[in-house]
Amino acid sequence: MSYKSDIIIVGGGVIGSSVAYNLLNDGYTGEVTVFEKDSIYEFSSTPRSAGGIRQLFTTAINIQISRYSLKKYETFPNDMAIDKEKTEIDFKQRGYLFLSQNETIEQLKKQCTLQQSYGVPSELLTKEELLSIIPELNIDDLNGGLYCSEDGYLDPYSVMQGYVRKAKQLGANYVYEEIDTILESGGNISGVKLTNGEIYEAPIVVNCAGPWAPALSEKMGLPIPVIPLKRQIIQFDIAEELEKDLPLTVDPTGVYFRHEGTSLIAGFSEAVKPGIDFRWKRSFFMEQLWPILGHRIPNFERAKIVSGWAGMYSHNTVDQNAIIGDHPEVQGYYLACGFSGHGMQQAPAVGKGLSELIRIGKYETLDLSPLRFERFERKEILVEGAIV
Repeated sequence: MSYKSDIIIVGGGVIGSSVAYNLLNDGYTGEVTVFEKDSIYEFSSTPRSAGGIRQLFTTAINIQISRYSLKKYETFPNDMAIDKEKTEIDFKQRGYLFLSQNETIEQLKKQCTLQQSYGVPSELLTKEELLSIIPELNIDDLNGGLYCSEDGYLDPYSVMQGYVRKAKQLGANYVYEEIDTILESGGNISGVKLTNGEIYEAPIVVNCAGPWAPALSEKMGLPIPVIPLKRQIIQFDIAEELEKDLPLTVDPTGVYFRHEGTSLIAGFSEAVKPGIDFRWKRSFFMEQLWPILGHRIPNFERAKIVSGWAGMYSHNTVDQNAIIGDHPEVQGYYLACGFSGHGMQQAPAVGKGLSELIRIGKYETLDLSPLRFERFERKEILVEGAIV
């Protein structure tokens, strides 16, 4: 059996649902069909993320994307309200803090200047000033940090569901089936084939399939430099509470930590083999996180694991930045993938940008063209230095 749609979005997580919402909210009148194979989002990357929202990036485009997205998250509860019921996302603007050792302080100065040029209120702090934010912090081996009080963290699942509900209210059709193949004929997108054999015809397909996006594109003969990498997060309690609520704090080792209610969570981008893997291990905390956490904040020395989980980074192996826009080889094929852990915080801007590109053929609100697919062939690589 064959069905028809005007636009098909592959992946109903935060990116795909933001694209659907923005298209319809911006006045698109065609049929928008979103395919999501995981109806309860059990293995979706969105709810398994750490929920950090930051503007502390090293490249102009990422700073601009995050600034736009942060402002959208500040008004998200009202913007996504349905029948006057707000969509609460628990956005806690407790700040984002990158701790620095000697070898990185000059880089942080440059980053701070660049961020401020785009309106980001980032601050370069001395090691003593760090104690005003985290009084218990061990600063002996630090020489400062980069801090932004506007940033913070939110509940990723609530954000995703907010987009899903609003997109549905505006007319998006969600189909909870798995796509086997994206179809094209003569250099033009023609639709998708489901694993159950059904065909959905459409002249436009947007690949927002996260860690599964590379396999779908590869099947079309259009490989993209993205691999899935497992990222574990551990939730733990401590015996002696901290004096203040934490910003999302990134240690010089790359270990990050923040509050999660009255508990805390921590993670680290460990070296793993590419592949889909949702297993987490207590030994990850004991061996890789705890020694660093205990050194940085003495209160963390007495810790008890509460729970843990693993999610997937769609890691761009070339420059760790998203791939956004139309594919140059197939008319009607659009990409929004390879976010390397930044999908949640970039979703509002990406959805808005793709809405404009699809509807009117160009970006208006924010120029996302630095993240186009063609940058790889043209050697216009855009390396992001602040990867967590």
